[in-house]
Amino acid sequence: MTLEIDHLVGGYSQIPVLKDISFEVNNGELVGLIGLNGAGKSTTINHVIGLLTPFSGHITIDDISLQENSEQYKKQIAYISETPVLYEELTLKEHIDLTIMAYQLDHDEAWKNATRLLKVFRLDNKLNWFPVNFSKGMKQKVMICCALMTNAKLFIIDEPFYGLDPLAVHDLLIEINRVKNSGAAVLMSTHVLDTAQKYCDKFVLLANGQVRAKGTLDELQELGTTPGQSLDDIYLSLAKEDRDGKSV
Repeated sequence: MTLEIDHLVGGYSQIPVLKDISFEVNNGELVGLIGLNGAGKSTTINHVIGLLTPFSGHITIDDISLQENSEQYKKQIAYISETPVLYEELTLKEHIDLTIMAYQLDHDEAWKNATRLLKVFRLDNKLNWFPVNFSKGMKQKVMICCALMTNAKLFIIDEPFYGLDPLAVHDLLIEINRVKNSGAAVLMSTHVLDTAQKYCDKFVLLANGQVRAKGTLDELQELGTTPGQSLDDIYLSLAKEDRDGKSV
């Protein structure tokens, strides 16, 4: 097991956004974190990466919590945020070198991995560019390359498809599948449910800060009244029930 969230209550103020949520992301799994705006997806991710402190509950990666060993905990995570965050004074090459130092990677092996990814995302001829020269989509690709070149055990990817062209989306999905098949765990938040349905192994459906359903697509389909419902249909049905005050 890699990521375990156990009875997590948390948020940004004294009023909790997350209300006793629990789920796991195991080695070799891609888990889709699904929910409408305000459902608690970003709050969950911010707790996992250590930007927020839980009110109660526990988060562990391979049985290590942030409170027990913050350095070891964070070293196991690679994070791709929804909004690209780069250092304006550093070139693309310097971002790669910074990643190598931060994760204490073998220099030659890491640059070999980085070079392959830079070619995949068509950035290999832009090593001396600064972020000011990049479009939003190119900045997103820089973050993708920096994350995927690591040996992280857990990849957290927040709304990765916005700003990417169709070819980059295709390449990213291939790379996500590659790290998953290598044994890493991947937690991906997305609104693109048709893509999630096609590529994710399991799903966690959030609504109003609670886990409304979780499991494989087959397990989620058992919750519905119509056989063979799509992930989009299942989630909209649950969201409407929450809105109307009904229960399943």
